[in-house]
Amino acid sequence: MLAIVVGIIAIAWPDITVWAFVILFAVYAFVAAAIEAARAFSSRTAGPVAGHLLLAVIDVAAGVVALAWPDITALALALIVAVWAFVAGFVELYLAFTSGHTAGERALLGLTGLILIALGVVFARRPDVAAVTIAEVYGLFSIVWGISALVIALNVRRAARIVGMPGTYRSGQSFEHDSAAAAGR
Repeated sequence: MLAIVVGIIAIAWPDITVWAFVILFAVYAFVAAAIEAARAFSSRTAGPVAGHLLLAVIDVAAGVVALAWPDITALALALIVAVWAFVAGFVELYLAFTSGHTAGERALLGLTGLILIALGVVFARRPDVAAVTIAEVYGLFSIVWGISALVIALNVRRAARIVGMPGTYRSGQSFEHDSAAAAGR
């Protein structure tokens, strides 16, 4: 249910979702800095200490930059996705022309590659729109994932009732009651 709610929020307010991504990145950078600092002081030699402390300083700087300039951070995220899509698109195109695939697989790989390249170009040309698009796609994914998780959970519960699995909850009985009955007590 939470995934569905998060997805609806992401679609309804994509700008807020982009800001949330930026804040999550900053939190990640600060946690990574703390871990690197801890690793630096748990080392026995001076070489790794300096390297871990340098990484900690870089992580803190990245977190501060993300919070100080969230718009630039969001644009950087969109550009990273653009580069990923562009490179992945060319890899898909390359795979489309290699042997070992059926004609249908090659066509699908080629089409996927062209779509990814187009996505990369569009995101690189308009990273401001790309950041909002990423938030909306995340929202759609979250809704679909939440619905599928609910359907699976309901099907598992229904199947457990049909099979009469021990330990499943039935109205009026406790879990302990089912477990004791299954154990033959």
